[in-house]
Amino acid sequence: MFSHFKRFMRGPVLLGCAAMVSMAPALAQTANFGSLTLGTNSTSASANGNTAGFFSLSNIAPRDRNGDLCLGYAAENPDHILTLQQDYEDLTVQIDSGGNDTTLLIQGPDNNTIRCGSDTSRRNPDANVVDSGWRAGTYRIWVGSHHQNQRYEYTITVSP
Repeated sequence: MFSHFKRFMRGPVLLGCAAMVSMAPALAQTANFGSLTLGTNSTSASANGNTAGFFSLSNIAPRDRNGDLCLGYAAENPDHILTLQQDYEDLTVQIDSGGNDTTLLIQGPDNNTIRCGSDTSRRNPDANVVDSGWRAGTYRIWVGSHHQNQRYEYTITVSP
């Protein structure tokens, strides 16, 4: 009787696992645009991309490690993969879209450390994240806008 129950439950359990995996864009390892790498000889790294998504970044995390809101809409897959080849005490991640209203979400190598950035000022609404305690590893970065499917071309720059 127990083996019959195991066979009966296998389909729903596998289906449930597949559904959970499909709902986990935060674990994606491929990027929509260029990758960035910072190492011992790097002063900064840059890449280009554009915003245009319908996926709410608050689905990944409603707030970051400092309690700031994670706002905006982006594609489900990360826009960039950042590889840090060493620990950095301080890093700045800056978006330059020509002054459009952009947002950022950065997911750390442990998948739990989230950093979010939104408008920096009324003069320059481009998003940035300035933070400390960056560990070596792979980070996933989403660049978004405050409205769904808003398309802005941008350059992202990461510098110590």
